Amino acid sequence: MKQYDVTALGELLIDFTEYGISGQKNPVLEANPGGAPCNVLAMLGKLGKKTAFIGKVGTDMFGDQLENAIKEMGIDARGLKRDEKVHTTLAFVHRKADGDREFSFCRNPGADVMLNESDLEEDLLRSCRIFHFGSLSLTHEICRTATKKAIITAKESGALISFDPNLREPLWESLETAREQILFGLSNCQILKISDNELQWLTGEEDFDCGIAALKQQFDIPLICLSMGKDGSRAYTKEFCAEYPAYVRTDAADTTGAGDTFCACILNYITERGWKEYSKEELTEMLQFSNAAASVITTRKGALRVMPDRSEIEAVIKESENR
Repeated sequence: MKQYDVTALGELLIDFTEYGISGQKNPVLEANPGGAPCNVLAMLGKLGKKTAFIGKVGTDMFGDQLENAIKEMGIDARGLKRDEKVHTTLAFVHRKADGDREFSFCRNPGADVMLNESDLEEDLLRSCRIFHFGSLSLTHEICRTATKKAIITAKESGALISFDPNLREPLWESLETAREQILFGLSNCQILKISDNELQWLTGEEDFDCGIAALKQQFDIPLICLSMGKDGSRAYTKEFCAEYPAYVRTDAADTTGAGDTFCACILNYITERGWKEYSKEELTEMLQFSNAAASVITTRKGALRVMPDRSEIEAVIKESENR
């Protein structure tokens, strides 16, 4: 028996999101705790799973805020280290007129990229059922080395490896480096969550099925989950492909964290049903729940502190079925 359902490694940062206009006609920004790996863990915690985080923040007010936030969410924070010289990473999220987002980062460097091998709490890696990571811990050599050591340690303990590319182009020295490191992630995972635009960028294929086929030809990934925004999601295994439409919300306010929420629900399904070759019906059920959860988070500002619980997700599904 493993102590943790999921241990994640990566960035923990402040997402400054727009929150109206001040009396002086200046934009008001809210400092939301964020970072894809911890968003995933926060959602898993809402579903009753035991989680742990490995990462680094600064010895500053934002580092304090983030440490308090993940502890409040029930995430084991023993793996969170503090850097005395480098400040906590900051992200500024701007929502465009079409609903898409633009990101600006203060990360040159940021504390998250200073995570090194000696910072790793290896027992958190050896005692998890699933180890989850993204590409942002592969952007710089120091944290890249730590991430690769973590993957090896988790694999040796028999953990499943989950990967979400979560491409943020401004954070890479070059897109060639981004491609190289994301391909490394693909070569080391059994569970892949990838977005439609990431798939097209990576494979050059406009057709999603063709893009997935290209990945399958190059990598042996047993479960690939594709998020397609308002077009829903798909899941691919060796034998099956399943698809489920999105729960499109008229009250959507912020898509930040929707992909992380979706990813967390995929991992939750695996922890509850066990790791196996799922049937098409099981894949459909998994996608339905994950899409419903992602739809709820789009109605809220931020992500980490406002993840939906199971009853909220099931209410979305029930309401849709009763229409």
